[in-house]
Parts: sequence; C-alpha cells; structure tokens
Amino acid sequence: MDKLPKRDANYVPLSPVTFLPRAAAVYADRTSVVCGRTVFTWRQTHDRCLRLSAALQALAVSRNDVVSVLAPNSPALYEMHFAVPMAGAVINAINTRLDAAGVAAILKHAAPKLLFVDYQYTRVATDALKSITAASLPLLVVIDDIEAPTGVRVGELEYEKLVARGDPARHPPRDVLDEWDAVALNYTSGTTSAPKGVVYSHRGAYLSTVGLLLQWGVGHEPVYLWSLPMFHCNGWTFTWGVAARGGANVCVRAPTADAMYSAIADHGVTHMCAAPVLFNVLLDAHREPLSRAVEVLTGGAPPPAALLERVERLGFHVTHAYGMTEATGPAMVCEWRERWDVLPAPERAALKARQGVSALSLAGADVKDLKTMASVPRDGATLGEIVLRGSSVMKGYLNNPEANEKAFKGGWFLTGDVGVVHSDGYVEIKDRSKDVIISGGENISSVEVESALYGHPAVQEVAVVAMPHPHWGETPCAFVALKKEFDSGAGEVSEEELVAFCRSKMSHFMVPRKVVFVQELPKNATGKVQKLALRDRARGLRPRAADKKRPDPSRPATTAALLSKL
Repeated sequence: MDKLPKRDANYVPLSPVTFLPRAAAVYADRTSVVCGRTVFTWRQTHDRCLRLSAALQALAVSRNDVVSVLAPNSPALYEMHFAVPMAGAVINAINTRLDAAGVAAILKHAAPKLLFVDYQYTRVATDALKSITAASLPLLVVIDDIEAPTGVRVGELEYEKLVARGDPARHPPRDVLDEWDAVALNYTSGTTSAPKGVVYSHRGAYLSTVGLLLQWGVGHEPVYLWSLPMFHCNGWTFTWGVAARGGANVCVRAPTADAMYSAIADHGVTHMCAAPVLFNVLLDAHREPLSRAVEVLTGGAPPPAALLERVERLGFHVTHAYGMTEATGPAMVCEWRERWDVLPAPERAALKARQGVSALSLAGADVKDLKTMASVPRDGATLGEIVLRGSSVMKGYLNNPEANEKAFKGGWFLTGDVGVVHSDGYVEIKDRSKDVIISGGENISSVEVESALYGHPAVQEVAVVAMPHPHWGETPCAFVALKKEFDSGAGEVSEEELVAFCRSKMSHFMVPRKVVFVQELPKNATGKVQKLALRDRARGLRPRAADKKRPDPSRPATTAALLSKL
C-alpha cells in the first residue's frame, strides 16, 4: 500500500476555483449572473475571470498577495472570487457598512496590493487611504456601473477596461500548488473584541462549499438571490457553490423588501441566505404569501422561534445554520427530521431554532467543559463551550499569534459560544460566553430570555444583557424595540406588561428586572446587535424598585443556601 505514490492524475489540490472551469464546460450557455439588465452565461463569466486574472498578473500580483475589494453584491465582486485566486492571490472582501476608519484599519492590517472600489464607495475609500502611508498605498481600481457608467474615477484604472485588456494566453491562471495555501482573508465583526483577519485555505473553502450544498440539499440549476452580502464569509461559500451547481446568481445591491420580492417574482428565485434581521424586512413589507416556496438558509444570530414561524407562513422554508467567520461560514446545520412535520407549528419552530449537527466538512463538533475538556451530557441543560475541529476551520488569524494561541486548545477550536446538547445530539446555543448573565451564582441565557420576549405580539427587536443588582450581583435587563403599530400608540405596551409576560414563560429568577424601550437596537457594521454598548448603558441602570430585595421563590435552593452563608 505504501508504495503507491501520488501522481498528477490521482492527486490534485482541492480548491473551490475548480468549480468555474467545470461550470463553463458543462453549463456554458446557462445564466450565471443577473444584475438589473446585465446577464452573463457561465462561458462569459469564465472568460471574464480568465481576463481579470491575467490583468492582475500583468500588474505584478503574485502568490499570497492580498487583493481587497469594497463593493456591494455585483458581477464584479462575484467574478473576483474566482479571478483573484486564479492569479494566486488572496481575496479580501471588505464590509461595505464600515466607515472610513473601519476600512482603514483593515487596509493597514491586510496590506493589499490592489484595492477595487465600487463607484458608490469612492469617498469612503479615499478617506480611509488618507491615514495610510504613501509607501503602503494599494493600487486603486474603480468598479463603475456596468449599465450606466458614471465616469467616477480614483486613479487611472477601471474594472471593465482592466478585464478587457487581460490576456490569458500570456498570463494563464496559476495552479494551486498546495491546498493549504490561502484563498481568502475575512475580518470578524468584532462583537466582543477588535476585528481579526481570518485566513481560509483552498482546502477548507472547497470542503465547506461541497458540504453545505449537500446538507442544504441544493440541486442543480438553483436560482440564488444574493440577499446575503458576499463579504460575509465569502457569501457563506455560495460564491463558489452556485458555480458548482450551475445555478444563476441574482445580485441586488441592497436587500430592500422591494428588491428581494421583485427578484423572487422576476427570476423565480429558489434559494437565498439571510440573517434573522432580514426576516423583519420581509415581514414589515406586508406582502401576500409567495406562490412558490423559497428555501432560506439563516444564521448569524440565533433566530427566535416566533420569528421563524411568522416568516415561514409567508412561504419561506427556513433551514437554520450556525457558523462564524473562523469556521469558513456555517459549522452546524439544523437538519430537519420528517417525523417533526406532524408537530404543531410552534414546536416545529422551536426545533428549527436550534443550531443542529456538525457540518459535513468538519471532523468534529462538540460542547465541552473547558476546564476538563470533557463533553457535556446530552441533557439539554448542562452548559459548555461549543468547539470545532476539521479542515474547514480557519488557518488562523493573520499576524496575531496571541489570538491564535487562545483560539485553539487540546486539538479543538474554541468558538466562545455557550450551548447545550439535547438527547437527539442537536446543539442549541444559549449565549456568547461573555453574554451569560450570572445572577446569584446561577447562569441565565440572554438568548433564552430574548426568545421568550419575541413571543409577545408587540416586540419587533429585543436584546437582553446583564445589569447590576444590589442583592443578586447581576440580573437581566431587556432593551426592546416595539413594532410600528404599537410604537405609534395603536396599542399601549408597558414595562409591567412585558415583565408579566416573561413571568408566564420562564423561571422568575430569569425574568428581566428592567425593560428599556428604544426606537432601534444599536448594530455594528455587519448588522449584529452591539451588546457591548448595551451592557455599558445597563451599568448605569437600576432594577425596578419592587424587585430590588424581593425574594425569588423560583431560584434554586442551593443558591439560597449558598447566599445565606455569605
């Protein structure tokens, strides 16, 4: 057995880039990309990527050079997911919601050789570049409107002209020599710390792409709506995955309700991905249910069961996934069991809200006690940290050895998410480790309290954080944004009403001792709730007077006994 060597014919490094030439050969005349009136086939997309790759090489882009792009979902950003690695370089798709300071921080850290900028983001880019020394400035390329060029320029290079002048005969694509080589550089959203540069390997991206297509059950010729930004973990790998299935990429520059519903109707969308915050956008439009179901993969934050139930009534069939930037996107998928179909809608939604089982690309996913590294029992109650291992876990954080040392322990990657394992093996997140509320020695899951509040008909958004309590140390504080019809006075909702609602849904020691009404929850550039800002605000608040010293009969006796000795 050991005498059988690897050969060029039986060993080829895994890379998601290989999906493109296959798509051009097998699905040549099928639609590849749609954006407004612009339509390309897979033959055309392949040709454009070959030309762009050649043009990059002619600009002296070498192996492992970083090429950054600041652009919304568009044909150019899609093409760069293939053309940049075809040139041997590493694609860095920057969050378009960042301000100039945020973009500058990434550019300083990533040190890209080229920066592609969409015409709508030239001001942000030029402001960001002002803080970068001349010696480190990347070469700028403007991506103009392909249908109605604006003429906006920053420097001399423009995307379409660059594509046109590329010569693949002179500069053919560079082969991937090692599947461990970097293919992408993505930055975390920085919800609990400063953003970090996460490096993906060709191998990890390939395996994540194939695994997610299988687990989500994506067939051939899907029509995929880009409601999820491609800068989010390279579109959760669907930038490459749609090519693998010969599908059509329907691009919308901004995921407004009109844009999404129009795309669904005009192009027969079959699949889309969305963070739970987009569900509110779809629901607030008050549209009629879809004539044909659309498969939706959701993740990014634990979706409340009540929200899942409402959006599915519109015709969106939701699959819940759990992931993070460091896991090359989804790391768990809540695989549906047929026997759950007969359950009442609320019970189905509660099951679907769980994070699920390991992604196929991983060698393992578990929930462990980090002190002993022992797995927690499958009782749905014992808390531990979710840990991952496998080829789809990141190569590491760029230029950050200290963070890498903290992230890996005992052969596992530590996610920082706290969860439980149910008897059927499905994992459910209870909180970020930094968001767990410790009240009188008892752990309270902010996610669990939030899910209960989402069941109230007036609640649009909610975030629960810890606030000081004179007796218990910490107690839950809920920041609530009401639906428009309640916020405008059509129905009066008080703090007392929401507290009473919670008391009917959970143990009393978990009930928020303070409810703060806000117009909208603060969010970072990726749309995630800024709990750090809410925690800072909660530190200056105090619980309702009636709750300050009132004994809590629902609190476990062991806690009361412990406190009596203090």
